[in-house]
Amino acid sequence: MKIGAMIESFRLDFPEAARAAREAGADGVQIYANGVVHADMTAAEKREVRRILEGEGLVLSAVCGDFGCEMFYRPESCRALIDREKLVMETALDLGTSIVTTHIGAVSEDETCPQYRTMQSVCKELADFADSVGGRFAVETGPEPAALLKRFLDGLSSRGVSVNLDPANLVMCSGDDPAAAVYLLRDYIVHTHAKDGIRKIAVDPRRIYAANFYGIPPAPAGAFEEVPLGEGGVDWNAYLAALRDIGYDGFLTVERECGEKPAEDIGRAVRFLKERI
Repeated sequence: MKIGAMIESFRLDFPEAARAAREAGADGVQIYANGVVHADMTAAEKREVRRILEGEGLVLSAVCGDFGCEMFYRPESCRALIDREKLVMETALDLGTSIVTTHIGAVSEDETCPQYRTMQSVCKELADFADSVGGRFAVETGPEPAALLKRFLDGLSSRGVSVNLDPANLVMCSGDDPAAAVYLLRDYIVHTHAKDGIRKIAVDPRRIYAANFYGIPPAPAGAFEEVPLGEGGVDWNAYLAALRDIGYDGFLTVERECGEKPAEDIGRAVRFLKERI
């Protein structure tokens, strides 16, 4: 397995963040498609991104094409965002990765509800487009248990859909077991996040990710907390053993969404992982 870092987690300009990722010991980085990487990049901009990454000895592990969940629930008013996601998939390929990750909201257990149907329709369109260009549309775990996500993804019947497995999201939001999720989703996993967290209050995950789309109250503040690797509810020995068991050889990409000293936190996380993989 390889170790990556989310470039935005450093909270630095791109060249400085790439240097910090290399100094932290990362092999690659994931980048959001809302800054230095974006859907409308010129050929010169793409060359510059690749030049900077190559200069630091890094590769692009994935692009995060997360434009919010509305397009998965209200596609009729979000056609521009859906088309933009497709452009991001093509841009990612030009930058050296086939993987575009995103949150899609929260899958309902009720397959007959309108939210489930619209989510499947949009995900099917994006997954089929990814397949047509040689890419992977990677849904991030967390809002629902792995078994429910697998049922949803199986229903797409598309070779272009895959999973970005975030163990902390599973722990914090759905109370699921990341190691068990690896075995359930083994045929879909193409990228993972290395993050840890604690679930403080058990709530319906739809209230965390998509309350307004389901017409329910949002989750209370403090329902969960992200913490440094090894300090939360992820059983890293079991989780990494499961990844090895299924033959996963992709990225463990460190994502640090809080904390006062992100570069130090990421460096510790990289060392934590290197001691265990």
